[in-house]
Amino acid sequence: MRWLMKFRVLWDTQKSCHGFHPALQRLCCQSLSGAGAPRWNDYDTPEEFNFASDVLDYWTQMEKEGKRGPNPALWWVNNQGDEVKWSFREMTDLTRRAANVFTQTCGLQEGDNLALILPRVPEWWLVIVGCIRTGIVFMPGTTQMKAKDILYRLQVSKAKGIVTTDTLAPEVDSVASECPALKIKLLVSDHSRKGWLDFRSLIQSESPVHTCIKSKTLDPMAIFFTSGTTGFPKMAKHSHGLALRSFFPSCRKLLQLKTSDVLWCLSDTGWILAVAGSLLEPWTAGSTVFAHHLPQFDPKVIVQTLFKYPITQCLAAPSVFRMILQQNSTSLRFPTLEHCCTGGEALLPEEQELWRRQTGILLYQAYGQSETGTTCGTLRGMKIKPGSMGKAIPPYDIQIIDDKGNILPPNTEGNIGIRIKPTRPIGVFMYYESNPVKTAEVECGDFYNSGDRATVDAEGYFWFLGRADDVINASGYRIGPAEVENALAEHPAVAESAVVSSPDPIRGEVVKAFIVLTPKFLSHDRDQLTKELQQHVKSVTAPYKYPRKVEFVSELPKTITGKIKRSELRKKEFGQM
Repeated sequence: MRWLMKFRVLWDTQKSCHGFHPALQRLCCQSLSGAGAPRWNDYDTPEEFNFASDVLDYWTQMEKEGKRGPNPALWWVNNQGDEVKWSFREMTDLTRRAANVFTQTCGLQEGDNLALILPRVPEWWLVIVGCIRTGIVFMPGTTQMKAKDILYRLQVSKAKGIVTTDTLAPEVDSVASECPALKIKLLVSDHSRKGWLDFRSLIQSESPVHTCIKSKTLDPMAIFFTSGTTGFPKMAKHSHGLALRSFFPSCRKLLQLKTSDVLWCLSDTGWILAVAGSLLEPWTAGSTVFAHHLPQFDPKVIVQTLFKYPITQCLAAPSVFRMILQQNSTSLRFPTLEHCCTGGEALLPEEQELWRRQTGILLYQAYGQSETGTTCGTLRGMKIKPGSMGKAIPPYDIQIIDDKGNILPPNTEGNIGIRIKPTRPIGVFMYYESNPVKTAEVECGDFYNSGDRATVDAEGYFWFLGRADDVINASGYRIGPAEVENALAEHPAVAESAVVSSPDPIRGEVVKAFIVLTPKFLSHDRDQLTKELQQHVKSVTAPYKYPRKVEFVSELPKTITGKIKRSELRKKEFGQM
């Protein structure tokens, strides 16, 4: 970590006027209304685009010309009191060095796959932008993975290299012999390890002179592994268009970031939300990316951080906001926080209202997938309909479709579909790498079938119901888990709940609710409480939706990003674990 703190001195001694990629001069000339102005409309597809040269180097130039304020590009902190603040000029320098590490030292080439398994450390940003500069395809992964998870990803992707920490290096070494394509192992650590290259040392010694590739907009940029709820994770391959979409005016309206904003995205570094919310979106606007190491999720630390640092926007899963609300804080009126946005799971209307009352800030909702990035949302300043995911964000044409791709009328349950024919919109994934069968399966007529169930109202607001494989079919009635969870949330005994299908000899399937109780109800009689909760659901929604089975648990299984693992609960019910 010491090298991070001292790098400003190193950079100051070696900075020089490197020539910028020609695309930068072209883009600067196209800027119509000052720094950060959108340069394309929602439906443009320029032949070439590269986030490193067209965004990062652009803001470096703005800093040199005094056209951007003093806020850093990256502001990183940890629980030990360490802080790293890098300007865009330093980010340009460091990511050029990273690019040279990959191509000159490691011999990686454009199109090679590089696995990236790092926690929230500054090198995560250097690796991603270094890959973008060179055309190397980066593949983020969560640090929660075990050896078998890493083995699967390295084998199926034929990754040429991997970047990780000394915590996971032994896991990699245990499977490396089974990965013939793997040639390069880069370690981010203060310690050395046999067979691994020291990424931090190489960054310091490499040259900051590098010429960014002229990538085509539709050239591959990244691979994101899907959650794998129905089988092994698939590799959703994205082009540079994913980064370009952050430039589009409609996308920028979601958060309406300014150069003075400090955005904190709490997503795990393995997911697409982290790449968008902690890199693409804020740096497109010239904003500051704030990051806390947070090796373990701790709502108390999150609350303290929101009070201590000048964070203006926060992006996180609903469970993060839910846990903040459950803290015994005397006040949740954060001094600089202006805007909050959430996504990744259903958000309860009651939670939105409670957040507003406690913080004085509205909680906006968005929706997206690994395959699509953000597809719809309630734009900042737009009317909020509690519980709704908002409206479609251009260039996406989103419709509710049936299983044959026919558009369904408003207020009819169906699949969330994104029109991909005759033109595939910028931002939608290219295909599932090495899996044409799965790629074909999600094409439904003129649409990409997301596999998520929802309705849309007459005003174009979308309402999430659940994954297609989460929907419960009880005695012919189709029930979305979010509908029952929303009803349960209105009862004061329920802190959290997860609803899944459970086998029944008569009905085939019935609704089962796993419930975490609030402290005041922990001592209540469980049988009586079960009846009370069942009656409550019957009273606030259609009676057929009530949970015929109820199980009280101390906690719900969740992913590292806070999403409830309904698939795990469902497997348990059907004896698949």
